[in-house]
Amino acid sequence: MARLVLVHGAMGNATTWPTSFVQGLEAKGHSVEVFDLPAQGHDSTPKEAVTMQAYADRTVEQLRSRPEPAVLIGHSMGGVVVTQAADDFVAAGGELAQVIYLTAFLPRNGQSLLELAGSPEGEGDQVQANMQVSGEPPMGTFPPGAAPKALFNTTSPEMLATVPPESIESQPIIPFTNPVSITDDRPLTRRYIFALQDLAIPLPLQRKMAGATAVAETVEIDADHMVFFSKQNELIDVLDRFARS
Repeated sequence: MARLVLVHGAMGNATTWPTSFVQGLEAKGHSVEVFDLPAQGHDSTPKEAVTMQAYADRTVEQLRSRPEPAVLIGHSMGGVVVTQAADDFVAAGGELAQVIYLTAFLPRNGQSLLELAGSPEGEGDQVQANMQVSGEPPMGTFPPGAAPKALFNTTSPEMLATVPPESIESQPIIPFTNPVSITDDRPLTRRYIFALQDLAIPLPLQRKMAGATAVAETVEIDADHMVFFSKQNELIDVLDRFARS
């Protein structure tokens, strides 16, 4: 079966991925790798030292940790990370099975997360609406009371109760401003999973990004931003099918 490498989004860490989700993928026969991006979770990198390239470099390190070509999966901000990491990895001679964008940012060369989120299609983004930014370099924090509406708006109360408090933490803002430096349309197999009720990356923005880059296949899931909580079993089935294709 496939080697799945999962890259979490902003304000998150490896605990973003529910244990039941990881175990569900493993039950399908896949190996699953999760890790903390620099300065998140248990990673000791100072938050003020982080850039988008540092996130990509850590992801490339993970890809190189085993010889099998990986299915690289990015969620939310993780989409920018996997875009840069995939390009760097392949440019250096690495081989990827495919890249999957899970309701994630998908930039073109020279675009940053902040540019994409600020486009007209991103209007109504509840993460930007609720994030509190302060300090120099700037750090973003997310009020715990805002998460159910902005991120988990279709997640059941039972699943919401399983979200680890430590899975949401402060986030350096600088990586949001760093544009990717990639070769557009490098021959990679890309797939995109739309979350139809996402209030963090509005559906029009998801569709715009997936339409601007060569994407082999798309799937729609009627879910909020945190699909691995709100529609966990459906997402496992989709990823399993993608991984086998």
